[in-house]
Amino acid sequence: MTISQEQFTFRSVAEAQTGALAGFLAAQAVPGTVIVLDGDLGAGKTAFSKAFASHLGVPGIVNSPTFTLIKEYEGRLPLYHMDVYRITQDEAEDLGLDEYFYGAGVCLVEWGSIIPDILPEQRLHMYIETTDVGERLIHLTGYGEPYEQWCRSLRENGV
Repeated sequence: MTISQEQFTFRSVAEAQTGALAGFLAAQAVPGTVIVLDGDLGAGKTAFSKAFASHLGVPGIVNSPTFTLIKEYEGRLPLYHMDVYRITQDEAEDLGLDEYFYGAGVCLVEWGSIIPDILPEQRLHMYIETTDVGERLIHLTGYGEPYEQWCRSLRENGV
């Protein structure tokens, strides 16, 4: 069975605009939300994650889990911030990430395209593209509901 999808591209020319997108998505988040973040090094995956965490009510500093793989935070919902850049698909399978994906919190997965076989079918995939100094195109693809609806809402109403 092929899962349906909806796409939307968001143009951000300021960090505040990316933060507004993060705020919109954090407001939609429910237990089991999975957002995959991809893009070149320095494109803004961690910056988006920080803004998302802030809007989710996570206090304190949120930084990249590059060497720890997973960092857990408490906010309105538990936040599981993952960076799978340095692991293989097989290593990811051994970590039991599905317990996070289908748990009571929200998962932000940086470099998630590295582990496509273990990601949930239903998820939001974001690809962040640097187009100029301070400017980003953020390509969102919602796979299944509610993520398709999020993309439709963004296209129809903006942030």
